[in-house]
Formats: sequence, C-alpha cells, structure tokens
Amino acid sequence: MKHFFYSTMLGLLLAAPAVAQTPAYRPKPADLATDAAISCAQAHQSAALRQPAATVRHVQKMERYDVKYYKLDIALENNARTVGGSVRMQARTKGQALDSLAFELYPTLIIDSIVVNGRRSPGLRRAAGDVTARLAQSVPANSLFNAYIYYRGTAPNGGSAAIGNALDTEYETNYGVNVTWSLSEPFNAYEWWPCKQVLTDKADSTDVWVTTASLNKVGSNGVLERITPRPNGKSRYEWKSRKPIAYYLVSVAVAPYIEYVNYANPVGGPRIPIVNYLYNAAAQADYQTEIDRTPGFIENFSSLVGLYPFATEKYGHAMAPIGGGMEHQTMTTQDGFGFTLTAHELFHQWFGDNVTCASWQDIWLNEGFASYGEYLSLTAFANSAPYTARAWMDNAHANVLQSVSGSVRVTDTTNVGRIFSSRLTYKKGAAVVHMLRYLLHDDVKFFRALRTFQTTYGGSTARTSDLQRIFEAEAGTSLTYFFQQWFVGQGYPMFAVRWNQVGNNLFLRNTETVSMPSVTPFFDMELDYRITYTSGQSQVVRLRQSQLVSSFTVPVTGSVSSIQLDPDQWVLNGTGSILRDNTLVLASKAAAKLASLNVYPNPCRETLRLANLTTRAAQAEVTDATGRVLLRQTVSAAQPQLDTHALASGLYHLRLTSAEGDVSLARFVRE
Repeated sequence: MKHFFYSTMLGLLLAAPAVAQTPAYRPKPADLATDAAISCAQAHQSAALRQPAATVRHVQKMERYDVKYYKLDIALENNARTVGGSVRMQARTKGQALDSLAFELYPTLIIDSIVVNGRRSPGLRRAAGDVTARLAQSVPANSLFNAYIYYRGTAPNGGSAAIGNALDTEYETNYGVNVTWSLSEPFNAYEWWPCKQVLTDKADSTDVWVTTASLNKVGSNGVLERITPRPNGKSRYEWKSRKPIAYYLVSVAVAPYIEYVNYANPVGGPRIPIVNYLYNAAAQADYQTEIDRTPGFIENFSSLVGLYPFATEKYGHAMAPIGGGMEHQTMTTQDGFGFTLTAHELFHQWFGDNVTCASWQDIWLNEGFASYGEYLSLTAFANSAPYTARAWMDNAHANVLQSVSGSVRVTDTTNVGRIFSSRLTYKKGAAVVHMLRYLLHDDVKFFRALRTFQTTYGGSTARTSDLQRIFEAEAGTSLTYFFQQWFVGQGYPMFAVRWNQVGNNLFLRNTETVSMPSVTPFFDMELDYRITYTSGQSQVVRLRQSQLVSSFTVPVTGSVSSIQLDPDQWVLNGTGSILRDNTLVLASKAAAKLASLNVYPNPCRETLRLANLTTRAAQAEVTDATGRVLLRQTVSAAQPQLDTHALASGLYHLRLTSAEGDVSLARFVRE
C-alpha cells in the first residue's frame, strides 16, 4: 500500500503532502534523493501484523461458492468506527451442494443473524475471523443463493486491528473536519464488513448504502443513484456499481464534504465525470489547480492503454487523512493531490482495479504498473510536471540499488511490509516495466501489449505468467529468461567496460558481475552504448550481453573520446567502470558479422531447430550463463537442429559460426 508508506513522501519523488494542509502548513518539496517511503514502510512494518484473516481450510470452504453481488446497507458517522446493518451476498454454488456458508468477519463484531434463501441459520461457529454458518436447508450444486448477514459493533483500532485500521476516523486539524474512511487492502475488509477475501473471486456488482447524519456526504464505488431522507436527521447514500470489483476495493468515506466535479473527454469515449468530495471550500481553494490535472491524466492514459475502464460510471476522489492514497474503484481516497500521487492512484484503475493481481505474489502488477503511471505522466506533461521523468527513474533505480537482494515476486504473502515494499514492489516493479518497454524496442508493441492485457483480463485477475504470454506474442520469442531474471530472480547486474579504438574499429569488452550470484548468476540483456566522438557528435549502438564477459567490435567513423553505458537509464544496473584500455584488440574475423538467429521450439526439450539456415556447415556452441561451453555440434541446412537432451533445464546461449567467420546468436530455454 503506497497508501501509508509510498505516497506519503514529502519529497519530489512522489510529490504528495503527507497530510492535506493549507498553504501556510504545506511542506516544501525535499530533494529527490530523500526517499521518505522507506521510513514509512519501516513504520508500517512495525505495526501489529498477523496472518491473513482466513485459514487455508476456511478459504477452501469459501471456494465452494462464487460471489456475484454484495449489497452493504450500513450506518456510519464521520466521528466513530461504529458500524452496523446488513450485508447481502448473492453467490452461486460450484460443483457440490452447500450445507454451510463460510465467510470472514472480525471476531469482535457481533453477528445478530444469518439468513440464507429466506431461512435463518440454526447455528454458527467462529474461530478468529473465520465464520461458518450451518444452513437450515442445503443449496444444490450450481445454484444461486442469497445470504443476509446482520451484524454490528466497533471496528478494531490500533494494536487490536489485524494490519492497521480498515475503518478509521480522525479529526483533520488543518481543515477542522472529522472524517471516517475505509482502507481494506490487502486482507482486512473483514474488519468492517462480512465478506469473502479471495482475490480471484470478484463480485460482479455492488450496492453500497450508507445511512449517516444529513450534514455528511458519503463517497463510494460506482454511481450515486439517490440520497434518501431517513428519520432523525439522517440520509441514506445509495451507490451502485455494475462492474466487477475485488473485496478490498469496496469503500466508504464519510464527512461533511463539499462536491466539486470536473470532466475528462478521452478520444473515442464518453464524457467522464470526476466527482471530488473535498473537506470544505478552503480545501478546494488549496487543491483545485492540482485536481484539475486529473482530466488530462485520464485522457492520456486512455490513449495509451485503452479507455478508462469505468467510463460508464465515474472517477473521483474522497479526501481523508490517510497519509497518501488508496485506489478504491472509481473513487480514490486521497489526503492531497500531488502530481505523482494523483497519477499513481488513477493508473491503478487500469492496473489493480480493472485487472487485479490474482495473488499477492504478483502485487507488482498493481503497484509496479501504477508507479510506472507516474513516469508516463511526467513524460506526457513535462511542461507542467514538478520534475522530469528521467529524474524520477534515476531516483527509482537509486532506491532499488540501496540493497543487493530481494525479488519482485513476493514469497511471503503474509508479510504486509514485504507485499508493499517501496523498494521491490513499487520501484523495482516500475523498473521491470520500463525494461520490458526497452526489450520490445517499439512503443507501438509495448502499449499494444498493455491494451491486450487490459482487454484480456479486464474485470478479472491475472498472474505474471499471463502478462508474460502477452509480451511474448509481441516480442515473437520466449521471454522466460527475462522474467526468471527480473521477477523471480534477485539483485541486479553491474558492468565494467573496457574499450579501445584501432583505426575504424571500436573494441568493447563488458564484464558483468551481479549482486546476488547465488540466486541470479547472470542477467542476459541488451544494452545501449553511447559513443561520443572528439567532434562532439555521438551515436548509440545496442549490443547484447549474452555472457558474463561479452566482446564486440563496432565500426566507427571518427575519433572516439568517450563511451557511456545505458545513457537513457533503461536498464536497472550499477555501472562499475568504463575505462580505455590501449591493449584491448579483438580478432576481427570473429566479429566480422553479428546476426540474430531464430530457433524453435523455444522453450525446447530434446531438439532445438534452427530456422532459415542456409550455410552448408557451421559450428554451433552452447554455453550457460557463466560462459561454460556445454555442447558443440556441427549443423547445416541439411541438418538444421541441435540435440539438447543432455542439457539440464535452464537458460542457454547459442553461438553459430559459419565457415566464413560470420556469427549468429540466439538464446533458448531447455524445459
């Protein structure tokens, strides 16, 4: 959750005040090198953390049905965590009859009754947050049923909460407003309403009805259908959404808000209302200029990755003193409107809300992409942005490089601090997205892949393997090696480059070392080299680091004065050194021609075939990531294949040298 320890940065990196403030109190931007996200993350990790609400066995019970619809009909005020009312759940049983209903609710909340298909449950069992209600009559397999859960109580606070208050209330001192709001990610929705907390089971639609004092407004998901007067000076806000939604994105925000609406007009789409619930007129005066960036952000993202996915409902913001933002579907909860905070939370509507990670292992699909949304916005609105996109990426890389270890994949999904690691999930996740863009070397393909991801998995959930398949279709080759290195693997590469010029030949030798050799011994990648001449002119060449020590001969047209590696910060790396070495001379014949070689199937098993091989005879050499030669074989147009049965599973490099000295390169995976 950037919500507590990512978007609360006071520095330019995330450009969002930790608490919404009047101009007299608004913090000044800090230097980009100051990253408050780390200290915020540490503070969050020191809070009372525990296992996810449901046990494995209880999750298995909940998986016996598929949620279709939730209706929350509850009472809330803007100065208390007291909650009460009912939740209707409509669901469909799966392949077997249902004789009990399993769901989750925090143990201190009281359940008055449970009614399933019109019949009251004769009894229930509660164990921590796990609730199992016996049914008066079983529900047949593959059948719809309706369950009403009537409950009441006070949502937990502080150390008694599972993760941090899922339903919280606070007096916002700068604007003099009491606010109550929800924040349920990753698995604490059950602290304020009974539900099934399984990422892969999105409700198809929701209604959220909240009764509160008539002085208040209530923000929530979807469209506000009506405000119904109730007795005793109360009003009921009735919100409706007919879009699939994950349990943790169901939200409420209650305060005596004022409403400010602006509109986005994306090309090819409808006019989209942006409904902003703000503390008061003073808050609107302070933030309206920043809020008014939102339409442009929506229009830009829609042009890049597809129309805003909830265009038939709305987008909006509800202010709350949460120390950042939370991407509640169609109505983000935010404490301020810094440039990158607003862009980040908005991009979540595509990556996180429309397509939700299917497991917390894959949370980078939410947070890494939302972070990259900051970069895209800084690029698109460079003239009005608080700093450059390049400065943002430089800082993101510097943050990742502060520690040598750590995988983007989350292996401990019970550790909230690790799930929402600023360094790994957000910054390294964004760096991986950036490298995918570089790998394709074609923005048309890159953004088409993102649009395909949205259309394929919109309204549902996805894993990293799903994203990989889409990018492989655009790349036309296997990307297993890339995701093994950057998603599963740990650390990053560092490079020591030696170079020399002899006549019209520039000789380069790049030696790679890695920060976590026991986990990821080698990063196979392409790298840009900027060659600058004494004339002041320069050129950029892209060369593949296919071994720990890779050598290249590059034809040049002038006297070389310097070399720069990865000048545009595409690749996450720690550059060790770049030195001229007057003794470096490479054999010209071996570098006479370098070409890519197409191989298939990739991944392979027993046999690897070489496509379009025309030479009568060539020497094939297979090496592993450390450069060890594991296989040598002669191939030809008549026999264009390699016997790979003796190779262990893993990533390999193929070097094909013709009789004329021409070299072709390929990489492949042995399953």
